Amino acid sequence: MSETSNLRAKTLHTTLHTKTLLLLKPRGFCAGVVRAIDIVRIALEAFGRPIYVRKEIVHNRFVVEELQQKGAIFVDSVDEVPEGERVIYSAHGVSPKCARRASCGNCA
Repeated sequence: MSETSNLRAKTLHTTLHTKTLLLLKPRGFCAGVVRAIDIVRIALEAFGRPIYVRKEIVHNRFVVEELQQKGAIFVDSVDEVPEGERVIYSAHGVSPKCARRASCGNCA
């Protein structure tokens, strides 16, 4: 083996063994996120479509797309929700001021 090949082999060996990657199973969401997703699903089952959700319920496009297919409509502001429709806040919640304004139909 040439000196260059031997050096490459040692470098590769060293590089491969410097870090360990562990994949944990099962992977999932925290309890608060699971609860938020469940609330939207339950609302869709109980009241039918549409159910408006202020902001994305979670930062996971697969979950968001699944909920959209079932009838959830994600909006940036409650002002985008037709009067009388149901609104669910994202898992991140809203400020008390926004919650008060939303009860009057004016949340931004």
